[in-house]
Amino acid sequence: MTSTASADVRPDPPHSPDDRSLTAFGYRQELHRSLGRYASFAAGFSFISVLTTVFQFFAFGYSFGGPVFFWTWPAVLLGQLAVAACFAELAARYPLSGAIYQWSSRLSNLTFGWFAGWIMVIGQIVVVAAAALALQMVMPAIWSGFQLVGGDPTPTSATGAANAAVLGVILLLLTTVVNVLDNRVLSLVNRVGVTAEIIGAALIIVLLLTHAERSPGITFHTAEGSTGLLGALLVGSFMAAYVMIGFDSAGEMSEETRHPRRTAPRTILTALGAAGLLGGLIVLGGLLAAPSLTDGKLGVDGLSYVLTSSLGDGVGRLLLADVVVAITVATLAIQTSACRMLFSMARDGQLPFATRLARVNPRTGMPSACALVVGLLAAALLLLNFTSPDAFLAIGTTCIVMLYLAYAMVTGPLLVRRLKGAFTTDDTDETGKPLFTLGRWGIPINAFALLYGLFMTLNLAWPRAEVYDPSGGHWWFQWFTVLFLVVTVGLGVLYRLTRARRVHSAE
Repeated sequence: MTSTASADVRPDPPHSPDDRSLTAFGYRQELHRSLGRYASFAAGFSFISVLTTVFQFFAFGYSFGGPVFFWTWPAVLLGQLAVAACFAELAARYPLSGAIYQWSSRLSNLTFGWFAGWIMVIGQIVVVAAAALALQMVMPAIWSGFQLVGGDPTPTSATGAANAAVLGVILLLLTTVVNVLDNRVLSLVNRVGVTAEIIGAALIIVLLLTHAERSPGITFHTAEGSTGLLGALLVGSFMAAYVMIGFDSAGEMSEETRHPRRTAPRTILTALGAAGLLGGLIVLGGLLAAPSLTDGKLGVDGLSYVLTSSLGDGVGRLLLADVVVAITVATLAIQTSACRMLFSMARDGQLPFATRLARVNPRTGMPSACALVVGLLAAALLLLNFTSPDAFLAIGTTCIVMLYLAYAMVTGPLLVRRLKGAFTTDDTDETGKPLFTLGRWGIPINAFALLYGLFMTLNLAWPRAEVYDPSGGHWWFQWFTVLFLVVTVGLGVLYRLTRARRVHSAE
């Protein structure tokens, strides 16, 4: 496949080497190309957002595995680094918005790539909702007045779940406004937020490690009644799996990045590497500094409990405020990535209302309609949190599975290309230097990335009652991830068949 662009796309005359690169794919430069290396790094790092996701799912991981769940972190990091290395190669060769959709389409065919993009964008919308829910883990701990609904602020309680939805909708309103303003404003907010998150994460690590109550040897202990290391790696890996996704966002922003063939591969890897290092140290610090590992609070309140108990209310709440900044920027970045995916697919005429969704405001350089659609759909998903507290976990886990599956729909065709000797490794970037390549390690790393991705998809989607329906009586929550995926694919098939009939009738 050489191009996924629809027949009516006519590239404008190129104005820079970056624009000419885009023209070669059959597209014209519409999004404003203004992002530098740090902004590209920030796009990937803020999607991962270690403070958002670690604070959101630390309690879950600990409650199932105990201290030994720490080792899920390096296990997942190793697998995702293999995936990121494959993506870095593709970002250098296909610097296009809608990365997963574009890469999969060009490595296989348009139909397969369309489903990869469809699953990815639905997953991204779910991630937006899940990220917005994370505010409930920290804001009531800063000030009880943030519990707007009243009652128990625990996210898994009825009142906590309802309040999470309220706070989430407010946050989505804010991020949607920023996503329609201007990409320079978006980039500034993202860069400032990521800088604050990195500084905050470093402070949290130092303070937790200097307030350690026990030695790192505790990480080899399991919780009472747990299934040991294997059980912790399977169920406790949910936290690490949820954290280390979204590094491909640096590739999603390629059409807005200067010298994307050189910049995006490096920022994909550095974003994941930085997040992996900081997140792992935060998890370790939390386990070492927790006042108690047996009073049950660590498995319910997570790191918020550790910060306020070990560091004091003043310092703890100040650091939690930094976590709020991280959650806000993460939600913004994830929504931006989903917008670029919608834009890319709509530009190729591959979505309903494609003409409207593909429209870019020439003044701001933003696909405003995409931002509104993502914001509204994510807000609608938050309504599930009013039905049952279990929806909090169901939503979060579903989005992980969707993204892992979409990733496998890229690494799979890429491996096939490599085995056939059809994957090009020789070319140069905008500066005339060789493109990023895995060289002779391409096949083994790619194969490992694919096997890891498929295994984690199956592990995360497995309908464990103790995970998805701990209160019992709601079979649909136990099967929520599987059902959501089936419905997503079913709707995609229905749309493709309907579209094919319309095209056939028009002929």
